[in-house]
Amino acid sequence: MLIRKPDDVPSSEITPEPLYQTRRAWLGRVSGALLAGLAAPASLSACEAAGEEEQERSDEPTPLKDVTGYNNFYEYGTDKEAPARLAPGLLRTRPWTVTVDGLVRKPGRYDFDDLLKTSRVQDRTYRLRCVEAWSMVIPWQGIPLRDVLARVEPAPSARFVEFTTLLDPEQMPGQRRAVLDWPYVEGLRMDEAMHPLTLLATGLYGRPLPAQNGAPIRLVVPWKYGFKSIKSIVRIRLTDRQPQTAWNRSAPNEYGFYANVNPAVDHPRWSQARERRIGEWRRRPTLPFNGYAEQVASLYAGMDLKRFF
Repeated sequence: MLIRKPDDVPSSEITPEPLYQTRRAWLGRVSGALLAGLAAPASLSACEAAGEEEQERSDEPTPLKDVTGYNNFYEYGTDKEAPARLAPGLLRTRPWTVTVDGLVRKPGRYDFDDLLKTSRVQDRTYRLRCVEAWSMVIPWQGIPLRDVLARVEPAPSARFVEFTTLLDPEQMPGQRRAVLDWPYVEGLRMDEAMHPLTLLATGLYGRPLPAQNGAPIRLVVPWKYGFKSIKSIVRIRLTDRQPQTAWNRSAPNEYGFYANVNPAVDHPRWSQARERRIGEWRRRPTLPFNGYAEQVASLYAGMDLKRFF
């Protein structure tokens, strides 16, 4: 299934990336052999067969070359190929520290490598859907955000978590342009931050996180649009007030604070009802909460999701 529980995908189960490319061909050969020996039930309709094929396609992780070559990372420019071209030669990921402060009992600065040594790194395969109606399926490695927050002991008054990206135009030349009010800032409500699906990603496809994907540490919140998954994090601050996030400040009528994937709420300039998986041409229906409704819909019980978009 595409929707996986957080601890359901050990690294031993992640197929090497080149093998994904031949997976469908292999399945086709197996299916052909089975069909040659068995008569298809009379009740099996063409629509049902197409639905099974669609589900099979949904399970396939996006090829590594697309995951690392097609990115939204405005710190390197608005062109989606620019991060892969520029970030690897400019972003210095060692040494790297993450400051955790605000409404916590144990604030501190964490060296990234020490954080990895003392934390429980997990393997998780998640979808990432961007607001421009394209999506990917990515095998991530990372640290549950709630584990990091538990270490610093949030104060009872903490209601939100604010994240900040590195501000350094020498390493991130896109910050020289006033595309956004730099540095990039994002935020989550505390219950969202503590949810077991929320990940601080440190790698993908079994290798360290590439620069263009937000090295060395980024947020992944799979039921929200991709702009919530802030990259190259240098600060995590707990606060009692809703953070003023980068895209919400820039265009509040287009980018809400919650940014939950919702096919019923269109972006002002395009529909969100369907999406295109990178590497495919046919669009598919967008799933509420990006397919994670069973796990997260209860967080928003009673909320008007069109008003709080």
